[in-house]
Amino acid sequence: MSCNTGEGHNTAGKAIYKKFLQMGVECDFVDTLSIAGMKVSRTVNNSYVGITTSVPAVFGMMYSLGRAVSDLNTRHLHIKSPVYAANTLYRRKLSQFIKNGGYDVAVMPHLFPAECLTSLKKHGKLDIPFVCVATDYACIPFWEETVPDYFVIPHRELAEDFYSRNIPKDKLLPFGIPVSDAFRGKTDRAEARSALGLPDDKPILLMMSGSMGFGGLEDMTRALYQKFGRNVRIIILCGRNESMRSHLAEIFAGNPDVLLQPFTDKVSLFMDAADIVFTKPGGLTSTEAAVKNVLLVHTPPIPGCETINAEFFSSRGMSVCAGINASPEDIAESAYALWRDRDAQEKMLRAQRDNIHPDSADEICRFILEKYAK
Repeated sequence: MSCNTGEGHNTAGKAIYKKFLQMGVECDFVDTLSIAGMKVSRTVNNSYVGITTSVPAVFGMMYSLGRAVSDLNTRHLHIKSPVYAANTLYRRKLSQFIKNGGYDVAVMPHLFPAECLTSLKKHGKLDIPFVCVATDYACIPFWEETVPDYFVIPHRELAEDFYSRNIPKDKLLPFGIPVSDAFRGKTDRAEARSALGLPDDKPILLMMSGSMGFGGLEDMTRALYQKFGRNVRIIILCGRNESMRSHLAEIFAGNPDVLLQPFTDKVSLFMDAADIVFTKPGGLTSTEAAVKNVLLVHTPPIPGCETINAEFFSSRGMSVCAGINASPEDIAESAYALWRDRDAQEKMLRAQRDNIHPDSADEICRFILEKYAK
């Protein structure tokens, strides 16, 4: 069970879903808010995209406010959040959906369905277990309101963060963030470039704007050209933001070294083809890059959990991050320093291998089957 607020939650959920199908388990994948109504789902998704892409500072303020409420909850004041209240509104529909489907277990990489199932559970209206899966390297606000049977966390060192938010230690499973099988393999760089129709005569810098196409890429592209010189090719994955892609196409018209790629299902192959990957520090995309084991540069995060993700990765040497207020020139300088330092590159790749679980989806599915299979 997921929600259409960014593609990361859906991608993690689909990794679990596909793994269950591979294991021969009957399984469905659902946008939870669509059960409340497609209009509700579209409204929430559009609002989320609008805030995070247009006014990320507002999203940061909302995150901080949510954290303040969570802090009160951890002191056992039990103040229910507006998020919890909103997600109780469709609990009757969700309860009926679960009964009609004959499901045995519910798994969710998103807070919203967890809040709704928590309400059902507290009112004695839920007769199946449910498992939450965190997709950021922090206990985001309001997870502490939920009462899942188990809680999958991204890393063993985050157990204290979740436990401090009143989530019992015996519920925590440090299995990591699930990624699709595509990112667990590695295609030879030359072969990947050939498959994508890319020439093999220059280093490739891959810039990922997220599924919704976040901005700032024009200045970033210029800064990279200035630092790396013209002997480089820049590929920008524009996501579903067609207006941004059109704008960039006008700016870099006639430049064969800037490739603008609309939404694609070949992100794994593009990573294989690249020498350095640039991405905002979303939990899922960062994990995919680390599982792929590529040189990773984090661009300034959306204030909130992405800030914490960037700190988690950079503090362990898994990425380079110039900071939340870094200029494009700062980022280009950090990337160029990494590009010139072979020892730093090897340390980064080793840190990724040491800290990230590539088999998370397998572990989650095996655990659930061993625990709940009839």
